[in-house]
Amino acid sequence: MSLERCLGCMLLVLVGMFSNVQGAFVGVNIGTDVSSMPSASDVVAIVKAHQITHIRLYDADSHMLKALAGSRIEVTVSVTNEEVLGIGESGSAAAAWINKNVASYVPSTNITAIAVGSEVLTSVAHAAPVLVIAMNNLHKALVAADLNFQVKVSTPQSMDIIPKPFPPSTATFNSSWNSTVYQLLQFLKNTNSFYMLNAYPYYGYSNGKGIFPIDYALFKPLPAVKQIVDPNTLFHYNSMFDAMVDATYYSMDALNFSAIPIIVTETGWPWQGGSNEPDATVENAETFINNLIRRVSNNSGPPSQPTIPINTYIYELFNEDKRPGPVSEKNWGLLFKNGSAVFPLSLSGSSQITGNSTTVFCVAKDDASEDKLQDGLNWACGQGKANCSAIQSGKPCYLPNNIKNHASYAYNDYYQKMHTVGGTCDFDGTATTTTNDPSYGTCIFTGSSNSSTRGGTLAPAASGPISAGGSRKLPVSKVQFLISAACLVVVLL
Repeated sequence: MSLERCLGCMLLVLVGMFSNVQGAFVGVNIGTDVSSMPSASDVVAIVKAHQITHIRLYDADSHMLKALAGSRIEVTVSVTNEEVLGIGESGSAAAAWINKNVASYVPSTNITAIAVGSEVLTSVAHAAPVLVIAMNNLHKALVAADLNFQVKVSTPQSMDIIPKPFPPSTATFNSSWNSTVYQLLQFLKNTNSFYMLNAYPYYGYSNGKGIFPIDYALFKPLPAVKQIVDPNTLFHYNSMFDAMVDATYYSMDALNFSAIPIIVTETGWPWQGGSNEPDATVENAETFINNLIRRVSNNSGPPSQPTIPINTYIYELFNEDKRPGPVSEKNWGLLFKNGSAVFPLSLSGSSQITGNSTTVFCVAKDDASEDKLQDGLNWACGQGKANCSAIQSGKPCYLPNNIKNHASYAYNDYYQKMHTVGGTCDFDGTATTTTNDPSYGTCIFTGSSNSSTRGGTLAPAASGPISAGGSRKLPVSKVQFLISAACLVVVLL
């Protein structure tokens, strides 16, 4: 018995430890309104090729779940809106759904969550009264199958249930949904689950009639005179994305719920639109997605919850050309059906599953002011002697033609040449190190080995920028110590 308990504690220690090491993840939604949709095995091959570690399905397609077996990819399956009512009315229907769509595939297929419907409160009014009942029925079926610790149950909701999301500190849920939302939050708290949020800065900006600048929606730094500040908390919001997440945290707090983490189950930006959709462009989509990946991968939360990372799923993998509606509805995809990218992106940079990246880069911070970035760029290309030829007009790293992109390239070139002799990655607070490769297309950023920049004794300071930074990884000796300590505690018990 002591050995079994020891092994159990070892597992808990390792899970907790590696969840901290991994940090936030960026996953991808996979819609199926696609003409000539690739086969399930081809889709999984594409997902693996782009090193995507988390996916969300809008159903529980058996072909996809079989193809994902053995991949270790974390999968969120979905109860469709059409199924919610029946599962809410019948515990046996919920048990049958779990047996068919979850228990039949785990552990080979790594199913970790169930999304119950999609924006049910605002899109399926007749099912709203039984939404939380359906969630409870599914959870009970998971308990009966001994899967409740592996698989969490939640339900994605849109920002539409928060009528006035800004300023975030005064945001509340629509009072007409208070009873249902209260029951939902109580369920999430009782089951140690998370709130699923669909947050789209694209719509927040395009429907905002010019209230906010587009740079705010695209995670681009704002000049000092245009900073977005909550007048009640004086928190500065560097992106509409953060403000939306914080508005949801404050809305939960208004109902006296806290410590329920938020996962953004959908966000993205369309890369093509109609004549009346001027902001749906390739450039804006590329900027949003790549900045989103960098934002999420820094493992921080919004201003009110800075220690809770914002795990996020991008909408979506492929362009769903069969979707009705405006042109933009058909053009949210990151990839074409052959697996090639619509625009340069680094999805592999979001992969945190291995926790053992060996390459470090120096890039500009998302929230750095353009004035400071310009100063840093000038220093790097001048006194710092960085090779800045690649960011000149017509060269591989010139586009996108913005100060943050150019500064990142120059900062990194300086850092890679000088870090071994004390050169650092700070640039007056505008730079940071990352293991996410910022390379794209033919624009290649050189990297440096973790061993020369993380841990151990720092090199003596040299003239130029100064950096702090450290590794989140635990050395093997500490892993062994934690395991031994866990076993010792169990034995003593």
